[in-house]
Amino acid sequence: MPVILDFEKPIQELELKISELRNFSREKGIDLANEISILENRVREVREAIYGNLTPWQKVLIARHSERPNTYDYINYLFTDFIELHGDRLFGDDPAVVGGICRFRGRAVTVVGHLKGKDTKENLARNFGMAHPEGYRKAMRLMKQAEKFRRPVICFIDTPGAYCGMGAEERGQSEAIARSIMTMATLKTPIVSVVIGEGGSGGAIAFGVGDRILMLEHTIYSVISPEGYASILWKDASRAREAAEAIKITAQDLFELGVADQVVPEPLGGAHRDPEAAAANLGEALAKALEELLEIEPEKLVAARYGKFRTIGSLMRESI
Repeated sequence: MPVILDFEKPIQELELKISELRNFSREKGIDLANEISILENRVREVREAIYGNLTPWQKVLIARHSERPNTYDYINYLFTDFIELHGDRLFGDDPAVVGGICRFRGRAVTVVGHLKGKDTKENLARNFGMAHPEGYRKAMRLMKQAEKFRRPVICFIDTPGAYCGMGAEERGQSEAIARSIMTMATLKTPIVSVVIGEGGSGGAIAFGVGDRILMLEHTIYSVISPEGYASILWKDASRAREAAEAIKITAQDLFELGVADQVVPEPLGGAHRDPEAAAANLGEALAKALEELLEIEPEKLVAARYGKFRTIGSLMRESI
């Protein structure tokens, strides 16, 4: 059974009625095609109404949905000849970060990304997509390799944040994140960063220094989670819904603020409802971004990337 969010229950109720009518029609031999068609149109209308007016908190829930396509899914849909590479050559391999070389529409590229699981067992194995320092150092190793062989880099962002356990801190978590940001800022090859789910805290920003930042329609990206914001500001994590409204974390908000370069449409109901269609939309956006970036000389590319991030967050103040 698919996971149903609270605000999706009106859709679920209608779909159950349709299923019951189909079963009744089949068992009794009665033609109920007209009644079923009316309900199907009603489902479409309700779904469009709900997903056309989502609140920021509802978008948070969709971004965190356990059935959303993860990095492996997009690799399987969009790339060919994927060879996964492991280890940071310093400590070990981090299963919360996946990376390797592959082909995108015939072109050799390097892919790195956070990796969440689809169930509790997988999430425990992948540490819920929360990377250790060795995960970021593995990613940096692959990025430098991509620069050497002039391969574009595609980063998939989907994490609640970097792992903040004692071992991670002892092995230099903050240094690894900072160095990842620095590495991406100066990398002389095109970088496209894509938020495919939850982009949380420094763990997400470590993969977010791209020439193009794409966000799927129902994703979020922020320096802190709504729960963390509410806990710090109001000392009450239960006000996360209110915090989501305040901190402008949706793809649409970030596009308006100039943080995201493009919002990639998702199928009606979210990427988890039709992963193949979601991947097709993303593939077109990636192809267009790479086509533009590959025309730019490496030195100019780095300069433009630097300028892009220097201007994010700038404020126009009235002279006093």
